Amino acid sequence: MEAIDIFSALANARPAALSCKPMHKPPDNMEAHTESHQALVLVAEDETEIAQILLAYLARSGLRVAHAADGQAALDMHLALKPDLVLLDVMMPRHDGWAVLSELRRRGHTAVIMLTAMDQDIDKLTGLRIGADDYIVKPFNAAEVVARTLAVLRRTRQGGAQPHRLLRAEGIEVDLEHYEAAVCGAAGRQLLALTITEFRLLAHMARAPKRVFTRAELLAACLPEGETLERTVDSHLSKLRKKVEGAGGAGLLESVRGVGYRLGGGA
Repeated sequence: MEAIDIFSALANARPAALSCKPMHKPPDNMEAHTESHQALVLVAEDETEIAQILLAYLARSGLRVAHAADGQAALDMHLALKPDLVLLDVMMPRHDGWAVLSELRRRGHTAVIMLTAMDQDIDKLTGLRIGADDYIVKPFNAAEVVARTLAVLRRTRQGGAQPHRLLRAEGIEVDLEHYEAAVCGAAGRQLLALTITEFRLLAHMARAPKRVFTRAELLAACLPEGETLERTVDSHLSKLRKKVEGAGGAGLLESVRGVGYRLGGGA
């Protein structure tokens, strides 16, 4: 699969090439993904060239697509079309991405991936706290956006149309709505101070307690921002386990030698 860097493409394009048509045709060998099942993706992006490239790649992958050029249009089209997922740019006219996301969460649960040039952890945390399912920092390439979109659609469908926002498993409580996690033990409810990645890992395992997750599974599900080494998972899990144990959750997170990790003991 060819990876087109959207921002490099725009920078190198001749002025005459800047039209409403995609500036790069998606590669002919891009496979249609059966897991999409003709899901509808709303691309809320005010930069026309970027939007057209994303629309072309998403459509080529087997998804239905629609485009909103500003925040108000995104809200109106969300009501009219009821998309399965919204790719939501943060910096837009007529309501920015944060305002749109807050309103979408008030309406219910539609999967949302934030698109933004801001790359500070606090910006990611803000988006995830108010309900974003994922966060992609510019510059990105179109193939990456398609892969992340399909991954979120798979997770949403596996969890049902209205996923539970509060997970309780094996002495752990994970609040997906307020982005909090706690150990519930003899000392009461002890909040955990987690990084974004640690929270994702804990929430992912809490959805299937006692199941052993391989490092590759955890890497794909929880560390999508370009990290490719499985040993990265070990580093994050080691820090997460220390925090859980420090809050009274000794033994809740276990490593299974040669396989991966699980939340709670074996069955």
